Amino acid sequence: MHSRLRLELIIERMAAPRACKLLEAAGLTGYTVLPALSGFGGQTRWSRDTDMSASSDMVVLISIGAEAQVRAALNELESLLGSHIGVLSVGEVQVLRPGRF
Repeated sequence: MHSRLRLELIIERMAAPRACKLLEAAGLTGYTVLPALSGFGGQTRWSRDTDMSASSDMVVLISIGAEAQVRAALNELESLLGSHIGVLSVGEVQVLRPGRF
């Protein structure tokens, strides 16, 4: 097994395309975007099923890569999160095929 970093970003759907471009520009070779169904944070509950506007839809963006690429992406994502709702976490993971990340 080989160590890599996993970046997980929960962000407004409208900001996801920009976040994906930042990941690509940082050299990350792949990512997955999933719908976020509901959540709670900042003393606010939200749900994709009950909110009136799609503008508040959230997505989860996941990418795994080498430390240098993830760190480069973090520098850019920090400015994106300054103007959008979002939560970002990074953790170490083990991968079987390091050439894919």
